[in-house]
Amino acid sequence: MASEQGMSGIDVRAMTSELQEKLPLWIDKVYQFDSKTLGIRLNGENKAKYLLFIESGRRAHLVADLPEPPKNPPHFAMLLRKHLSGGKVLSIHQHGLERVLIFVIGKGTTTFNLIIELFDNGNVILADEKMTIIKPLWHHRFKDREVVPGATYTFGSTDPTASEESLSAFLKSDERDLVRALAIGCMLGGMYAEYICRDAGLDKTIPAASADPARIFSSLQALFRQVEGARSPIIAAKHCESVNLRMGEATTAYPTFSLALEAFYPMTKAEKKATSRPKIAKEDRIRSHQLAAIKKFDRNITQAEEMANAIYENYPFITQVISTLATASKTHSWQEIEKRIRAAPSEETKKITAFFPDEAAVEIGIGKKVKIFVHESVEQNAGHYYDVIKKFRKKKAGAVTAMETVATKKQTKRREFIPLKKQWYHRFRWFITSDGAVVLGGRDASQNEELVKKYMAGGDTFVHADVHGASVVLVKGKTDRMDEVAQFAASYSGAWRSGHFSADVYSALPSQVSKTPEAGEFVSRGSFIVRGERTYYRNIPLSTCIGLMVEPQAAVIGGPPSAVREKVKAFVELRPGQFEPNDVAKKVLRTLKEKIPEDDVKALKGILNTEKVAAFTPPGGSDIVGHHEG
Repeated sequence: MASEQGMSGIDVRAMTSELQEKLPLWIDKVYQFDSKTLGIRLNGENKAKYLLFIESGRRAHLVADLPEPPKNPPHFAMLLRKHLSGGKVLSIHQHGLERVLIFVIGKGTTTFNLIIELFDNGNVILADEKMTIIKPLWHHRFKDREVVPGATYTFGSTDPTASEESLSAFLKSDERDLVRALAIGCMLGGMYAEYICRDAGLDKTIPAASADPARIFSSLQALFRQVEGARSPIIAAKHCESVNLRMGEATTAYPTFSLALEAFYPMTKAEKKATSRPKIAKEDRIRSHQLAAIKKFDRNITQAEEMANAIYENYPFITQVISTLATASKTHSWQEIEKRIRAAPSEETKKITAFFPDEAAVEIGIGKKVKIFVHESVEQNAGHYYDVIKKFRKKKAGAVTAMETVATKKQTKRREFIPLKKQWYHRFRWFITSDGAVVLGGRDASQNEELVKKYMAGGDTFVHADVHGASVVLVKGKTDRMDEVAQFAASYSGAWRSGHFSADVYSALPSQVSKTPEAGEFVSRGSFIVRGERTYYRNIPLSTCIGLMVEPQAAVIGGPPSAVREKVKAFVELRPGQFEPNDVAKKVLRTLKEKIPEDDVKALKGILNTEKVAAFTPPGGSDIVGHHEG
């Protein structure tokens, strides 16, 4: 926990994870404000900007504003700019639980290490790829190491918490009681050491050598997972903490650890000098916070989408991992499984980067690090990330609604649009329900077959129009808007092609859907047999909506009118009619372009075109029955 004296090793781990979530990053400019404080401007994807404030020996975190830099930059700041400006941050990591934050930065063919020491008097050190020191903020010569140009930068002792084996060896050789061994020897500090003892169900006063390392290691890993992926930052009394372990106590919560640390620490001299800057209007400040929150939600959504996509892109490999580990767990403990895998590594098993015995799960590195629960299917594992996407979409919708109440300045420059990131399911028919569920439909018999055989999972819902020649429709997860799903299934069916204005639709569980016919029956490609009781939706009106979405990302989207209207700037509603699909696509495109400013039409050239509109046009003749601006 962070105190006025500085951040702890756990705090540094939390900040490392918070910064890693923002990668990729690029170094923009480095500032030095006084003998102990520096600032780094960082650029992220989609024009994101971040400001890192460093007070050597004490803290390093993101801030809303940096102090006013001196007119003549100090030599150390100029040296860092020369070597690092324009470089890409390749990784951010911590050495064990030491209070050391390391940025690995690539520039051209050269790699640099920027080492930020937050212990004792602290230091900021620039080193090369081999950790040879180029220049430190302060030159130091200690008994066991030197921090001077030309010397090799060395770290402290090995980390006792790195593995159960290293923890066991450390505890057996330590003569202190358990809580002191954890607090000092493992660098946890008093509060976290006491928490680990409680969580492991061990008396903190017992000798460290008699403690069960397996229970302690399990509790440590659970704490680290919270710190790295489920932070709940608070300020309590005289401390700032990345996870809230103070149940029942008075605390103040913050959305990010950086915001909590910025509020917790008193201003430095350099920061106080900057307080004479003109004050930002309250409305602009509120809007800035709201935009930051929306960006955070977008990052969480993007990250979860990338995780789900990675799972489906590695479908055969993950299926094999699940099958192998699920079988092994029936006869072996997870500790035995991990030891066997580590003892005989292969190209496949090297991708397993972590084990979580208490959850029957593993972490797999497949471009992204994803957690896989071995007693669940590939689709169910992907479903966990779709739940995250749904949760943050709801949060974002709330933030957008709140932001609309804040007065904003009139936009004077040409807008820039961020294209919607392509997802794995965009090659199917698709839409997002009003409550955030992904709904997929097959464009032809081949896609119908693929949806059922490869992508249908136990928690999904199978939906089909009760007519010949209809899309297989899958609802990924749960939704309360089956009216929208039914209208989607009815509209992309033979009923539209036949000129009908309504159709019946039914839903069933995946377990009811089969490709196996009864004796004497034949099931054609793209068709399936549904056995058992179905849920019917009668006389569903055929109607679909095609619209232009511009926020937070720009795209042509389509689906039931109630699911599309609130998300778009302009839309066109279609019903079964006389005009062929290609003609309708051109009419819809022309109508949408008429509803937005000419400058926006130019900016949206690669997003708003006939091909994008045609992807949502129903299979048959259509009439335009309405068009509106959002």
